[in-house]
Amino acid sequence: MLVGKCTGLTGAKLAEAACPPSTLSLLGLVRHLTDVELEWFHRRFHGRDVQSFYRRPDAKDAAFDEADPDEAERDYERLIAQWRSSREAVAGNALDDAFTDELRGPMSLRAVYLHLIQEYARHNGHADLLRQRIDGETG
Repeated sequence: MLVGKCTGLTGAKLAEAACPPSTLSLLGLVRHLTDVELEWFHRRFHGRDVQSFYRRPDAKDAAFDEADPDEAERDYERLIAQWRSSREAVAGNALDDAFTDELRGPMSLRAVYLHLIQEYARHNGHADLLRQRIDGETG
């Protein structure tokens, strides 16, 4: 859904904050969800020490605030690669495999998937509104 909402737009349109003063943009969503995938499947579920692509301790909203139209293609490719990496990271795990999340306590891989379904649904709703604001495209 998110990729479809980005189709046909230039880097400048993808990075456009369609509802100022918010920095929310389609490119920001692409960047944010790249970090979300890394966070949940690699850092939280597997406990790996991995660094976010965009989020930093000094700039938690850098995925949105620092979206660069000239880097749109790289950011899009990074999301696609992260989706692949996330699938590979949990390929051998069962939905009931558990871990302890520092904020939520005991969780299963199933709970991670449910959380990400909610996250993507919320952000795909944002993407619908952003795309319509950019060029009127709906659906």
